[in-house]
Amino acid sequence: MMNWRAALQLGRVSNLPTVWSNVAAGAALSGLPPGLPVLARLLLALSLIYIAGMFLNDAHDRRVDAIERPERPIPSGRAGVAEVFVCGYAMLAGGVLLLAGLGVPALLAGLLLAGCVVGYDLHHKQNRFSPLIMGLCRALVYVTSALAVTGGRLPPPVWLGAMLLLAYLVGLSYAAKHENQGRIGKLLPLCGLAAPLLYLFTQPPGWIALLCLALFALWVVRCVWLAFRRQPDIRAAVGGLIAGISLNDAFLMAMHGLPLWALGGALAFVLTHRFQQRVAGT
Repeated sequence: MMNWRAALQLGRVSNLPTVWSNVAAGAALSGLPPGLPVLARLLLALSLIYIAGMFLNDAHDRRVDAIERPERPIPSGRAGVAEVFVCGYAMLAGGVLLLAGLGVPALLAGLLLAGCVVGYDLHHKQNRFSPLIMGLCRALVYVTSALAVTGGRLPPPVWLGAMLLLAYLVGLSYAAKHENQGRIGKLLPLCGLAAPLLYLFTQPPGWIALLCLALFALWVVRCVWLAFRRQPDIRAAVGGLIAGISLNDAFLMAMHGLPLWALGGALAFVLTHRFQQRVAGT
C-alpha cells in the first residue's frame, strides 16, 4: 500500500494552488463571486479531479516512466498500479458527484472535464494534439466554476479568459513534452505563453492589474530563459510555468476590480512555487 509521500508525489499536490486560483478566476470573470459554501465545494471537487488526473497519468504511463523516470512512485515500487487506478477513478467520480450538487450545467461541464482528463491520460504520448487537450482541461475549470455560480450562463469574459488560458497551456504543455529530451527545439509553439497579455485590451487596467501583468510577464520570461540557456533546465522551466498560471489568474481578477481576489491569486503562485520545492510539480 502506498504511503502518504508517494500519494503526494502521484497527485502533484504542489500544483493544487493553481487549480484553486483557476476556480476563483472563473467565478470572478462570471461577474458573480460565489458564497463560501459554493466556493468550498468547487475547490474540493476540482482539486479531486486534478489529483485524479495525475494519479491516472502515472498509472497509464508506468511503462514509459520505468525507462525515463524510474524514481516515480509506481516504477520505484512505492505504489501499486491497481491501487493507483482505483484511487484515481474514485477521486474522479467523487469530484463529478460534488459538482452535481451545483446544478446541471456544472455537472455537464464536470463530466466533459473528466472525459478530457481520461482522454489525455490515455492518449497523450505521441499525440500531437495533447497540448490542446491539456489546455482544454484547464479552460474547463474556468467554465465549470462560472457555470456553477451563474446557474448556466457564460458571460463573454469567461469565454475570453478560458481561450487565453488554453493558449497559455498549449505553450506550457509543448514545453513539458520535451522535459525528458533536455531541450526544446522550437520557440514558436511557446507563443501561447504570451496570450494572456491580450486581455489588457478589453478594458483600461488599474495599477494592481498592471503590477500583476508585469510580474506574470517577468516570470514567464525567466522560465523561457531557463529552457533556452546554454545548459537548459526544462523541468524547472515547466514547473515555473505551472506556477505562473496563478499569476495569470491574479491579473484577470485584478482586471475585474477584485484586488483581494488578485492577492489570493498571487498567494497561490507563491504557495505553488514553495510547494514544488518539496513535491515535484511535473
